[in-house]
Amino acid sequence: MKEVSILINNLKELLNGGHAHATFEQAVKDLPAKLQGQVPEGMPYSIWQLVEHIRITQLDILEFSRDPGYESPQWPEGYWPKEQAPENAAAWKESITQITNDRKTFIGLLEAPGADLFTPFAHGSGQNLLREAMLIADHTSYHTGEIIVLRRLMGAWK
Repeated sequence: MKEVSILINNLKELLNGGHAHATFEQAVKDLPAKLQGQVPEGMPYSIWQLVEHIRITQLDILEFSRDPGYESPQWPEGYWPKEQAPENAAAWKESITQITNDRKTFIGLLEAPGADLFTPFAHGSGQNLLREAMLIADHTSYHTGEIIVLRRLMGAWK
């Protein structure tokens, strides 16, 4: 169906971002390591905590969407890291890579032959693939904006 194909392409663009604002990848690019765990005055979290929150939440939505037996973490503690900073450069890179890879995997759910965007999952409380795609895009976009604000507060955004 042509309309569904158009919708899937629009969802992919929405998930990858970049039309109305900076992408997640742009927001974290070239961030000095010393700023990844810094919490600016008056702010509740660091950029690392936001990155990890995006990663954990997106993975939760992905797993919920593809596995009826999946159990989500406890809210809110299971969605936010306790650590203010990444353990090392590898942890930072791994988190960002997982966000990118999980987004690609979710897009694969949208592109799968016979993917049904509209029918509620047999599990959950009425969620469907379309809703979950929009939820990932909305959530990531919101927190990407926060990352940019934190970078501005720390003088690390052009």
